[in-house]
Amino acid sequence: MINVGEQLVASYFRYIRGCEFIQTNVYTVDAQGEIDVVGINLKERKVYVAEVAIHLTLGLQYVKDKRPNNVAKLTEKFSRDIEYAERYFTDYDRHYMLWSPIVKGGRKAAQYNQISHLSEIGSNIQVKYGVDVEFVINDRFQQCLAEMRAYAKSESAEIKCPVMRMMQIEEWLGKHVSKTSTPSLKTT
Repeated sequence: MINVGEQLVASYFRYIRGCEFIQTNVYTVDAQGEIDVVGINLKERKVYVAEVAIHLTLGLQYVKDKRPNNVAKLTEKFSRDIEYAERYFTDYDRHYMLWSPIVKGGRKAAQYNQISHLSEIGSNIQVKYGVDVEFVINDRFQQCLAEMRAYAKSESAEIKCPVMRMMQIEEWLGKHVSKTSTPSLKTT
């Protein structure tokens, strides 16, 4: 079954970041883990390594023993991702990303503040590896969707990716409907 979140990120890498090769669910034999999406832009010698967490109702919420576990879980995932990319893409400009549309902050106890969790994860990774993780969350996630919609709107040829094709249909339909008035049609 298609994972729509991973397909969104893969589409972003292909159509917006210009990656020629994209792979989802990359199994890392050395670390016995999985990377959600890897995109490779050969021309610019860039590799994008992304984890994707589409948790809608509760926001970004990994748990262990009924307690929030975002920091430990994502620090571990990014550690594997970074070690993989540093081993196999040494001569590439490496970018590490977390994509999650809903990440909550607020005045709740720190253990439930997902924004502070990301800050802690970023610090952990910076200290351990000296690299930054780009957090594509909330407004930034929405901006990336808008970039993809703008691309879809600009293309008249059929886009083969189902996620981008859906955006293309919506955008072209929106242009068409805004220009025309459809007469009422009776059905029997």
